Amino acid sequence: MSLAPRAVLVHRATEYEELLARHGTHGQAAFFLSSRGRSLDEVARRHHRAHRALADVASAVPLTWRRSRVERADLDRFLFAPEDVVIVVGQDGLVANTAKYLSGQPVVGIDTDPGRNPGVLVRHRARDTGALLRSATAPGGRVDELTMVEAVADDGQRLLALNEIYLGPPGHQTIRYRIAPEAGRGDAGRGGAGVPGTHGGAADATGEAQASSGVLVGTGTGATGWLRSLWQERGGPLRLPAPSDPRLLWFVREAWPSPVTGTSLVAGELGRGEGLRLTVESDRMAVFGDGMESDALELTWGQSVRLGVSATSLRLTA
Repeated sequence: MSLAPRAVLVHRATEYEELLARHGTHGQAAFFLSSRGRSLDEVARRHHRAHRALADVASAVPLTWRRSRVERADLDRFLFAPEDVVIVVGQDGLVANTAKYLSGQPVVGIDTDPGRNPGVLVRHRARDTGALLRSATAPGGRVDELTMVEAVADDGQRLLALNEIYLGPPGHQTIRYRIAPEAGRGDAGRGGAGVPGTHGGAADATGEAQASSGVLVGTGTGATGWLRSLWQERGGPLRLPAPSDPRLLWFVREAWPSPVTGTSLVAGELGRGEGLRLTVESDRMAVFGDGMESDALELTWGQSVRLGVSATSLRLTA
């Protein structure tokens, strides 16, 4: 006998709840903001809209379904099951925060504050939840398969992200590593090749030794955010991918030329089957996705990590 679907409602603490946690009471929070020329009223209104949307979504879940609820801060400890339908109630970024913990479950994005959120990933209103859940569980239901990026370390640790993965020092420092694009089978002429820089004396057959403030590898979904800002800054021939394109762009941030570190591999693209390998030559390297620094991989001197297009995609209800 198959299990009934489980609706998993994902949400995060509102700004109002965070202010109460910091200041203790509504009055103290209001005083804190008013002393700085700000009002708590709009923050409280957004809080009430978010909770009303959560209540509307919960009431639309069929009575025969199982249900669960998880807050953003607890995502790394929550066990998603294959039969789950994930309902993200909040902002676009919350979908990205959730995606890294999924393995093909359908996702419904509900916008709690239309007009304030871009609505790229939270595309729907709470009132449409019932129809969306029926579509998510129906054969042939309409979903967009959004490309994800993955990092796989040499010790088997794996990290997924919907927007981008950042690799860099745990603090605001410079990190040293060796970087080498890897061709996929049949792609020896392409191989995720980097865009030439200005200082290539450190490159050889094993890649290039670099010192920089980090490396960013992003998807088409991430091309509306951090990845786009780097792309605009650099210019050049690379095209931004669309969210469903099985293609990634990567950029090295602030590479530093020296007698033993180069800047000839500072940007490039990766297709399916291609990879970008970094070998750590500093004390520590942090690897995290979509801004979730609390759930990062930590690699030490001599370890390596490979970045590429993930076989897992985010199945977002259209």
